[in-house]
Amino acid sequence: PLLKETDATTKCMDDNNYKKDMCTDYFLKYKNCRKFWHGIMMQRKRNGVKPEMPTAEERKKILESVE
Repeated sequence: PLLKETDATTKCMDDNNYKKDMCTDYFLKYKNCRKFWHGIMMQRKRNGVKPEMPTAEERKKILESVE
């Protein structure tokens, strides 16, 4: 689920000669996305739902419900 954020962060770093301060927004988006999906996984684990990470189709529905 973090592929888009990971790619954007990597591209920013490549484009800016690996100056982290130029990519702060990208790092923040990645961190927020990771935190969101980690929370979903932990909730599913507590509820005994398998697999703990939702499938791609489930992730799409989850994202649509929070937008």
